[in-house]
Amino acid sequence: MVTEQEVEAIGQVLVDPKQPLQARFRALFTLRGLGGPGAIAWISRAFDDDSALLKHELAYCLGQMQDSRAIPVLTGVLRDTRQEPMVRHEAGEALGAIGNPQVLELLRQYCSDPVVEVAETCQLAVRRLEWLQQHPGQPTVAGPYLSVDPAPPAEERDMGQLREALLDETLPLFDRYRLRCGSALFRHEVGYVLGQLQHEAAVPQLAATLARPAESPMVRHECAEALGAIARPSCLAALHAHAADPERVVRESCLVALDMYEQESGPFQQDRPEQPRPPP
Repeated sequence: MVTEQEVEAIGQVLVDPKQPLQARFRALFTLRGLGGPGAIAWISRAFDDDSALLKHELAYCLGQMQDSRAIPVLTGVLRDTRQEPMVRHEAGEALGAIGNPQVLELLRQYCSDPVVEVAETCQLAVRRLEWLQQHPGQPTVAGPYLSVDPAPPAEERDMGQLREALLDETLPLFDRYRLRCGSALFRHEVGYVLGQLQHEAAVPQLAATLARPAESPMVRHECAEALGAIARPSCLAALHAHAADPERVVRESCLVALDMYEQESGPFQQDRPEQPRPPP
């Protein structure tokens, strides 16, 4: 049983801007794993930080915890137009992940937000909550990746049909998301899913997208984190190459990804749920 003092010690690392970003990320994912009001309070305090990457991950973790006590702080982040679009987007996604229908009207208000990533995220979150209402009793965390996703997986299992639907831009975004594989938001989630799969076959495309300066920083950051999650030697060159990238969110993602690589490759695992790795 973790004591309040131990939670406080971890929280102090998270909110301390003098700490290396890698250490703050480890503290964040430790708090996510612990859960409870104390962890939520410490995570919420860190939204005053100046790192968009850290705040993005704060919102992600609050959503994955699926604790309705996080709704007020996430609502505030979504409403705050001073926050970076990728942070507001993740707050909207987190509100959908928690699964509480009390936020439906709020999310509907932001379905037409002038920031397209925020608007699309809220549209997805609304559809997810409506889907949950239509399918009561179904598990909200399914599959081998232990994550709460923006949409339930598709029932289709034919790979040809799945690929065709994934690339069909005429389909509603929610239906394309159900494929778990357009928009910058969609490409961002493609990078996330490839990282979860943790298969080396995805490395060339992830590295190529990371190296594309014209791509959205929101997408490039997710590609960097995905390379860290895959954690194979073939990932290192791309991550080192962009560890000093002009885009702060990209270079910070590369530094965190290199730390993830060291943790995955070393004898100790980071404090987060272990992800299954497909055979090479």
